[in-house]
Amino acid sequence: MKILAFSDLHLSAPHAADIVAASAEADLVIGAGDFCNCRQGMDRAVAMLAGLKAPMVAVPGNGESAEELRAAGFPDTTVLHGEGVEVKGLRLFGLGYGVPETPFGSWSCDLSEVQAAAMLAACGRADILICHSPPKGLGDVTSGGLSVGSTAVRAAAERIQPQLLLCGHVHDCWGFRGRLGRTQVANLGPGVNWFEVEP
Repeated sequence: MKILAFSDLHLSAPHAADIVAASAEADLVIGAGDFCNCRQGMDRAVAMLAGLKAPMVAVPGNGESAEELRAAGFPDTTVLHGEGVEVKGLRLFGLGYGVPETPFGSWSCDLSEVQAAAMLAACGRADILICHSPPKGLGDVTSGGLSVGSTAVRAAAERIQPQLLLCGHVHDCWGFRGRLGRTQVANLGPGVNWFEVEP
């Protein structure tokens, strides 16, 4: 399957236009969170992505709640937050929010490592693991040199060994590609990112 993936759109109209145009070539679109800004502008994000030409699977970022993303009305979209879905034989599991908790204030949707680990325990197998937050030590370093990724996400990836772990959240690492065992890890960013996965 040809996968088009992105994260951290943050209401960027140029990036949204690129994603919509590229979706004509995709079997599936994956959105790894932060469609809007600080819990504001979800209606604009929906309008920007209304022309998607492939189904989308998405997780909430720390800038929107799972309930807000589910209620947004994105067409042909499955929202995952602690659950999985099968699409054309491909198994996906998703976990949104900032993990561990961020310092951004009351608007930010976050989970502790303990909460995240409990939710990720529901995943037995997955071809693609979608988490807004990156795994600890991969694609998670801020401009100040701090590693802010999630130990729970890393542990889940090591246990599940998906083909892909797609994430975002840490803007300084957009475009990162690395490996965790057999798993390709990608901190996506808002650009067009292509992956091919066999169910």
